Amino acid sequence: MSVIQILFFLLLGLTFFCALFLAFLPWLIQPSRESERLLTIVGPSQRGQTMTRTRRQQMEARLADSAAALRRKLGLKLSAKSQEDLQAGGYRGRYAADIFFALQTLTPLLGVLLGSLVPSNTLFWMVALSATGFLVPNLVLTVKVKQRRERIVRALPDAMDLLVICVDAGLGLDQALLRIGDELGVSHRDIQQEFIRVNLEQRAGVPRLEAWDHFVHRVKVPEISTFVSMLHQTERFGTPIAKALAEFADELRAKRRQRAEEAAAKTRVKIVFPLVFFIFPCLFLVLLAPALMDFAGLVGGITK
Repeated sequence: MSVIQILFFLLLGLTFFCALFLAFLPWLIQPSRESERLLTIVGPSQRGQTMTRTRRQQMEARLADSAAALRRKLGLKLSAKSQEDLQAGGYRGRYAADIFFALQTLTPLLGVLLGSLVPSNTLFWMVALSATGFLVPNLVLTVKVKQRRERIVRALPDAMDLLVICVDAGLGLDQALLRIGDELGVSHRDIQQEFIRVNLEQRAGVPRLEAWDHFVHRVKVPEISTFVSMLHQTERFGTPIAKALAEFADELRAKRRQRAEEAAAKTRVKIVFPLVFFIFPCLFLVLLAPALMDFAGLVGGITK
């Protein structure tokens, strides 16, 4: 038996064991007798929700703890860039880093397993698919970060308009942020989360400008950096914040209009390729095919 076959059977056994473990996991994480006693005290309307939430949390905790234990045994840790990307992508849960590490560990194993099933050039496909599996979580995270930043940029003009209205109405900046968070909860969830985090950091004792600097470091959007720089200037020189916010909102609306005009101008160039490769051939086929068929029949009759 070759080494590749031995490795294949080992990976197949590991996959089967993981499948059995996940199948029996709901029975392994059942509440203890003490938990059942506490659940009997809870009202009947809340009991089902409490049990479901507890089981889900226990499952996430156990999986994340297993990944964390494996990471500690191997002496590995996430890079600073990966941790920043998780923060920028909105993955800030307690187990986000451990789950991401588990994905980085399991996807290369899956790539090795898939590569071992290829009949020819097995070793090459095992190495190639394992490397691809290691890169896939980072690529997906990069795409998620980019999409979230684009959503924040699109939501910023609306948020600044609401902020100007709240400040003009007499609210302070912190109270205006809370009000904006309530208003933007449905349409612009990402920027609402950032505003709520800034407010929570201030409640925890972080100075206002330092909390906004953390916001800039997390998001890394040029418009946010400009906004925080404006807050620094108003705090240092004592200029009216309402007037500065109004000018900044006008600038954001102008930039949004320019981006829309730029996108509209690009469509003229982008539409050339579908026209040339897909639409024009169909038009030529519909318009010229009957004439070509008649011409071919005429030439055939002459030659006869």
